[in-house]
Amino acid sequence: MHSFAPDAENARLFRQALGRFVTGVTVVTTAAPAGPVGITVNSFTSVSLDPPLVLWCPARASGRFALFAGAAHFAIHVLAAEQRALSHRFARGAGLFDDLSPEHTPEGVPVLPDVLARFDCALYSTYDGGDHAIVVGRVLRASQRNGAPLVFSGGDYGQVSAAM
Repeated sequence: MHSFAPDAENARLFRQALGRFVTGVTVVTTAAPAGPVGITVNSFTSVSLDPPLVLWCPARASGRFALFAGAAHFAIHVLAAEQRALSHRFARGAGLFDDLSPEHTPEGVPVLPDVLARFDCALYSTYDGGDHAIVVGRVLRASQRNGAPLVFSGGDYGQVSAAM
């Protein structure tokens, strides 16, 4: 086993160690002045059941950071194993909603169809997280369907069997 301190010299090793943890793949969407915007993220987790809170962490280096860090409402979409193309689409920076006709939440947030789960959120709080922000959302509505999740580990996509 390799051991190291997570400093700049060992950033690659630190990233590789983090990559050993399997995460789900999500797309976060919000309404922006220029139209709908989305971003692929794997930093999503539950925080509290009462009140219902979740968090995700946008990177400060992202060109979409300001749109999400200041969003009053957003939706977090948990992708299914067959939705790898959606993950790739929203990892890019431009034309994300080209050829898509999203529905919208009552708060005006664009939402993606047929995802494994969706959490419609209102901003609860934001915290400093180094080169990321920690965005906590209060869940207004949640929905889900059966299926296997899209997962990410060690720099690549994978899937697991559906738990339901």
